[in-house]
Amino acid sequence: MPLFDRKDKSRYATFTRRTVMMGGGVSAVLAVLGGRLYQLQIVNGELYMTRAEENRVNQRLLAPLRGRILDRFGTELAGNRRNYRVLLIPEQTSGGVEKALDTVGRIILLTPHDRERILHDIASNKKFVPATVAENLTWEEFSRVNLHLPYLSGIVPDVGETRDYPYGDVLSHVLGYVAAVSEKDMQADPNPVLSLPGFRIGKRGIEKAYDSAVRGKAGIDRVEVNAYGRVIRELSRDPGTPGSDIYLTIDNDLQRYAAARIGQESAAACVVMDVTNGDVLALVSTPGFDPNLFNVGIKDAQWKALTTDDHTPLVNKAISGTYPPGSTFKTTMALGAVDNGMADLVVDCTGSMRLGDHIFYCDAWRIGGHGHVDLQRGIQVSCDLFFYQVAMRLGIDKMEEVARTIGWGAPTGIELPGELAGFVPSRAWKRARFHEPWEEGETLVNGIGQGYMLATPIQLCMFAARIATGNAVWPSVTRVVGKAVQPRAVPKHLSFSDKAFAMVREGMRMAVNEPGGTAYGSRITEPGFEMAGKTGTAQVRRITRQERANGLTPQSKLPWKDREHALFIGFAPIENPRYALSVVVEHGGARSEPQVQLARDILFYAQKRQTAMLPTAYPTNAAELYVPPAGVAKS
Repeated sequence: MPLFDRKDKSRYATFTRRTVMMGGGVSAVLAVLGGRLYQLQIVNGELYMTRAEENRVNQRLLAPLRGRILDRFGTELAGNRRNYRVLLIPEQTSGGVEKALDTVGRIILLTPHDRERILHDIASNKKFVPATVAENLTWEEFSRVNLHLPYLSGIVPDVGETRDYPYGDVLSHVLGYVAAVSEKDMQADPNPVLSLPGFRIGKRGIEKAYDSAVRGKAGIDRVEVNAYGRVIRELSRDPGTPGSDIYLTIDNDLQRYAAARIGQESAAACVVMDVTNGDVLALVSTPGFDPNLFNVGIKDAQWKALTTDDHTPLVNKAISGTYPPGSTFKTTMALGAVDNGMADLVVDCTGSMRLGDHIFYCDAWRIGGHGHVDLQRGIQVSCDLFFYQVAMRLGIDKMEEVARTIGWGAPTGIELPGELAGFVPSRAWKRARFHEPWEEGETLVNGIGQGYMLATPIQLCMFAARIATGNAVWPSVTRVVGKAVQPRAVPKHLSFSDKAFAMVREGMRMAVNEPGGTAYGSRITEPGFEMAGKTGTAQVRRITRQERANGLTPQSKLPWKDREHALFIGFAPIENPRYALSVVVEHGGARSEPQVQLARDILFYAQKRQTAMLPTAYPTNAAELYVPPAGVAKS
């Protein structure tokens, strides 16, 4: 074969190999691309389509309508009202944000702090995102803004919802309040609805105890947005589920009467219970505060006034105020005395007694004592010497047992946050706390409700109900949550004898209705409405022997903080008890039995009110009781 032919064949073979190799490489690349396209469009097509849709459609949470809180008769105690507010859209202002704020500031009040907050919000967001200029405006303020709207570039009037407490401080310690969500709240509850601007949660009282129930379920607003996040149009809206309504056991009229009767000048607490089932009909703590302040934003001056007031308006004294029970504790001592062989004990009260080198006085020491005193008269005239003798015979260990049997030293379990347990001292406690043994003189002091003994007004009312019925009644302030009636345990009979209860009740009847009784001057005189009770005073300072010798300083001459607390527990009517009550007036010893006068009027009002009401305070069928908020269908 010629040389030329051999060269041509070699070149052809080389070209063919290169073509095949290049074609194979291109085919491999096309195969990889095809496989990737298959993966993107077929295998993962749905995933990427969803992601693309998410870039086009945003879902925004909508705050649900908060459930209402109502009294036992359906009166709205906490609800929702329209929130008239003004928004500013920065990109729509013609002369800039500062000029827009200057203009609107001539129509509604804007403080330097408000302007600083608005400018901060605008700087933190895009120019088309509305910033809140002012909220909770009055109708007059909102109308002025709308009237001048043609001249307010970038200003947008808006109407939302906000919490409302129509009765202000009367129910502040029962309802509590709602306020803005804090960082601590966000950490404790990961629910994304808490991150919504302006969202409020319960901070105290029923609002806090049942926050998850009244909060409701957030809605969703689906909107179409462009690449810059600007809303193009709304696609769909689900308003969510409103929160559950809560019906309390509170009788709003009785609550308002008790609060008005006590007045705001006193630092006091009052609790009224239904002895048959434990329903709390009134729970008053004065002074109170306006819970609306915390919803709309409390000012520094207002907060300082609340926190520096020596009458402690932010403390719910009814459940968190602890006081020496004073002579009201003698009723418990009397129960223990009867069941420990002292039903027939008689003591000759001379006004004082000596124990070691210390003299213990009776309230009647200035007139030579009470003379011969038995158990019931001891309650009637509140003879300290009689109960000193009871205390010495019982001893501190048995006294502790008796006190805890009826419920001292333990929380009642009422559905309000912040309840304190009170305190019952013991021999072991003192040794652990002070590294000292228990002294016999402390037993005497403990026997008349002084020393280390402490109780709350809700506990005192519960004790009055238990004495009136002999049963372990537990207080409760909620009746229905949503459509669920809250269960009530049938009260069991306490372990004290019927004889003990009968004797103590008679002593309490005598204390109010027999001449010489400590509360005789403030008794209820209308037949069938009489009350039984026990007064008490609790010293907050020690009275020296020298002061007794020189003459006691009148309570009215002492500084307010050094005056005695005034206490009363009672029940009515005597023949068939329905209501129990406790009253504590802090440092109220300057007036003549103010606590008894308050108790008389409040118990009398409760009984008179009951005669005008239906036999049952609320329907037994929760579905009948449920009244939906406006615009929500009844299911």
